[in-house]
Amino acid sequence: MEFDLFYELAVPDPGVRSEARMFHETLEELCVAEACGFRTAWFVEHHFMRGYSHSSAPDLVLAAASQRTSRLRLGHAIVPLPYHHPIHVAERLATLDILSRGRIEFGFGRGFSPDEYAAFGIAMGESRERVAESLAILRGHFRGDSLSHSGKHYQLEALDIVPAVVQRPHPPLWMAAVSPESFDLAAQLGVGVLVGPFKPWFMVRADIKRYRAALREQQGRDTSEGVNTRVGMTLGLFCLEDGQRARAIAKSSITWFYRELLRRTAPVLEKLHSGYEYYRRVGGLKFLLEKTIGLPALEAAGMVVAGDPDHCIRNLEPFSAGGVDHLLCAIGAGGSPSDVVVESMRTVAKYLIPHFRK
Repeated sequence: MEFDLFYELAVPDPGVRSEARMFHETLEELCVAEACGFRTAWFVEHHFMRGYSHSSAPDLVLAAASQRTSRLRLGHAIVPLPYHHPIHVAERLATLDILSRGRIEFGFGRGFSPDEYAAFGIAMGESRERVAESLAILRGHFRGDSLSHSGKHYQLEALDIVPAVVQRPHPPLWMAAVSPESFDLAAQLGVGVLVGPFKPWFMVRADIKRYRAALREQQGRDTSEGVNTRVGMTLGLFCLEDGQRARAIAKSSITWFYRELLRRTAPVLEKLHSGYEYYRRVGGLKFLLEKTIGLPALEAAGMVVAGDPDHCIRNLEPFSAGGVDHLLCAIGAGGSPSDVVVESMRTVAKYLIPHFRK
């Protein structure tokens, strides 16, 4: 099981840490992450979520990170494809792949915010078809041919899109997966799955089994397009040699992160949007978590692990055994001070990464 980092770029209290300071400290943290042996740093894309996430232009952060690191892989995920013209996505992804010397991982999905869909003038009910069409265009670009496409949303005629990606056949592809059917689709598409932080482990474990079964049905398929069969799962993680201190920090910052996450997902949980019906089932846990949310409840749900190295190793074993290939560690979730984030990263590097790489 590989250890990655997951960033929402939160600014809970600008009086304590400003927006600008957060960006610069995050880039410094990535240099530490590379030295510590983390594999990938993932950056989300959100809009209009002041406090919770200021990651509205993750491609620019990744471009800056590409010039400060040399081995750390850089995860662009997820890119909500319905909000973007696929040509822009293709051009920016290829540019990032060049700047990073072939270290980009590309995650795509639909997004979940009604406010974002409204602002960008896209109907939520069109989300799945737009993702499928955009992915077809991106794969056409990866093949390097003159690109033509005739679809419902895009009409392209003999376009010579530059630049080209340097990874062959293309950067690893990942899809955000929430509903069980999304795991089936990811297996059919030959892409890895990224599981967000708002789904309890018992549900994710069942989804991973379903994904692996769907992959077995695809055995023998042509792998020339760079099939990715890995599973990445986001988890609130805080590990320090002083376990009580780690739990105290997690109780404050990571609990805030999950409360904000529930608040931000409430609009899609409370109102039935076409194509997002499964969120209602996940939302059945919302009431319970709202009433009991705290470190013990989040740990019981398998959404947070916090404590000393021995405690963290014990509580991370089920994820490794259950088929998680990449643990996307939200160490800085909730805007924890950068110095304690770095301290936790170094503790993870000293104890957890060697253990799980065995």
